[in-house]
Amino acid sequence: MRVMIWGDMEGVACIEVWEQVTGGSSMYGEARVLFTEEMNAAVRGARRAGATEIIGVDCHGAGGGWSFKSLVPELLDDGAEWVVGYPWARYVEPLRTGCDAIIFIGAHARAGTPDGVLAHTVSSELWYEATINGVPVGESGILAAVAGVWDVPAAFVSGDAATVQEVQSLLGDKVRGAAVKTGLSRFSARTLSPAAARTAIEDGVADALTRRDYPPPYKPGTPVTFRVELASTEGTAAYYHREGVRVTGPRTVEATGETFWDAWDRFWYRA
Repeated sequence: MRVMIWGDMEGVACIEVWEQVTGGSSMYGEARVLFTEEMNAAVRGARRAGATEIIGVDCHGAGGGWSFKSLVPELLDDGAEWVVGYPWARYVEPLRTGCDAIIFIGAHARAGTPDGVLAHTVSSELWYEATINGVPVGESGILAAVAGVWDVPAAFVSGDAATVQEVQSLLGDKVRGAAVKTGLSRFSARTLSPAAARTAIEDGVADALTRRDYPPPYKPGTPVTFRVELASTEGTAAYYHREGVRVTGPRTVEATGETFWDAWDRFWYRA
């Protein structure tokens, strides 16, 4: 069994403010450890379920030289191989060559979610809302759609309660979830301890991969249109000359393809 684990920082237990997830800040070092250990817990759970190949992907853009390099190397579980430094939502080789399931660790809710801790959608591009064929999606939905191109289902998600609800509403309640905290506002939460969160993740991943009762892969249909409403009019300038991307309004841009990857590959060009 081959499993991909995609990890982000904002949904990790005891992380509630930007200073914890921004590279170089005084709080970032401690938060990196929290993130790494939740990823390790997912690896342990996957191994318990019989996974023979586990690929962990650092999906957190911490800024500068830290982007997609927030995992602490010396703490990484040797039961997995790790992808670091690669642009978000672009590493798909395991999907292309055959993967049994994907897992989301430390996931966060999409932009505008009132009780979503550090809620945003691809904040580096200042996105206000993203939709796939008219359905609002966050970053987990985008990753699920990427995996769905190669018929890979989502098996498990951890993050705050709003994120678990978001993912299950989009993909189905057969996605197992571990809510490691509940948002009280965008920058505060009632949270499990790190140890309790890791136990919930390890047990949840093991159970999900053992049962293998996954929802269908997320395939929005054909053709697929990915549309983004940007936070400001200046944001559209970056898309004017991007092949296959249309500027459809003062703050809206979109791309269409036969599969989601066709649209995403045109839109999210960094590789």
